[in-house]
Amino acid sequence: MSFVVGLTGGIGSGKSTVADLFSALGAAIVDTDVISRELTAENGVAMPKISAEFGPDVVLANGALSRTAMRQLVFSDASAKSRLEAILHPLIRSVSEASCAAATTAPYIMLVVPLLVESRAYRTQVQRILVVDCDEETQVSRVVARSGLSHDEARAIMAAQASRAERLAAADDVILNNADRAALDSQTRLFDQRYRALAASL
Repeated sequence: MSFVVGLTGGIGSGKSTVADLFSALGAAIVDTDVISRELTAENGVAMPKISAEFGPDVVLANGALSRTAMRQLVFSDASAKSRLEAILHPLIRSVSEASCAAATTAPYIMLVVPLLVESRAYRTQVQRILVVDCDEETQVSRVVARSGLSHDEARAIMAAQASRAERLAAADDVILNNADRAALDSQTRLFDQRYRALAASL
C-alpha cells in the first residue's frame, strides 16, 4: 500500500509551487487540476459530455473547454457548477486513483486536490492532509497577478471554497507560504523527511 498525502490549499496559496518542491525531492505527484485540464483539453475525454450538457458556447474552436465562458456561466447559473462537477469529478477520481496505484516506485505520493476539504470522496484515499496556508490578502494579490482577474473575482472564487479556518481545522500538517522561497524549501524538506519515515513504517 502506498502512503498518500493529500495536498490542498485555497486558490493562490502556492499549492503548485509546493508540489513542484516535493516532486524535486522524489515524491510522486498526482494533481487533480492537471487531470481536469487533460480531460477538458482538445480531444479530452470529458468534452463530449460537457458539450452535450452546456452547448457550443463553452467549447473553443479546437474542441477544448472555454474556461472563461464556463467560469462566467458558473457564476451566473447556480446549477451549472454542480452539473459540471457531476461530469468531471467521477472522471478525475478514476484517473487519480489509477495514477496513485501506478506510482509504485516513489517513497510516497502527493495527491494534489484543491477542494480536498470540500470533497469527502478523496479523504479515503489519503493518510495525511497537508494544507498550504497564507493570509487572504496574499492569496488575492497572487491570483490577480497570475490570472488577470479582478480583486472582486478573486474574492468570489475564495468565497466559494472552504474558509481558511475550515482548511486548517482539517489539516494534519501545515506549510506556511507567506514568506520567501527559502522558508518554503525548508518546510518542504522537513515534511519530506517525515513522510518518508511514515511511509517506511507502513
